[in-house]
Amino acid sequence: MHSGFKLEKKITIVLDRLRSAHNVGNIFRIAEAVGADIAGCGYTPLPPHDKLAKTAMGTDLTVAARHFENSCEAVKILKSEGYKMVLAVESGFEEKLAWECDYEFPLALVFGNEALGIDPEAIALCDGVVSLPMFGDKASINVGNSAAAVLYAVLNKSGIRRF
Repeated sequence: MHSGFKLEKKITIVLDRLRSAHNVGNIFRIAEAVGADIAGCGYTPLPPHDKLAKTAMGTDLTVAARHFENSCEAVKILKSEGYKMVLAVESGFEEKLAWECDYEFPLALVFGNEALGIDPEAIALCDGVVSLPMFGDKASINVGNSAAAVLYAVLNKSGIRRF
């Protein structure tokens, strides 16, 4: 449950085996800012969690979150619940840039482990893959930064405005 602004189009952020409670706490803040909820998979830290709470700054108490055994289970269940589009956010596949995709709602976006990415079996279950362009040698950004950029691209592309 969110206080204040409530997004009319449902978005769920699926977190596949994230290790860092600080990254997850940051994503809780992003979820609260865009009106999304969170699905944590595997060992992704979820509330109640002290380190997550410190970074989440209270959003761990207001953003709806649930746990799935793994990301394959999450994708299957979200689709069975009527999600029209479940997309992996990953590079190295035949993907569209996040601001080029036409999104359908309810929408789920799957973000992967900082070192391992998204489980390849879960990617195969998704309806597609979106990414951010990478120009550096490392071609990697923090998962929280990626989530923020992609979620705001979704809002912009879908014409969602708060005011």
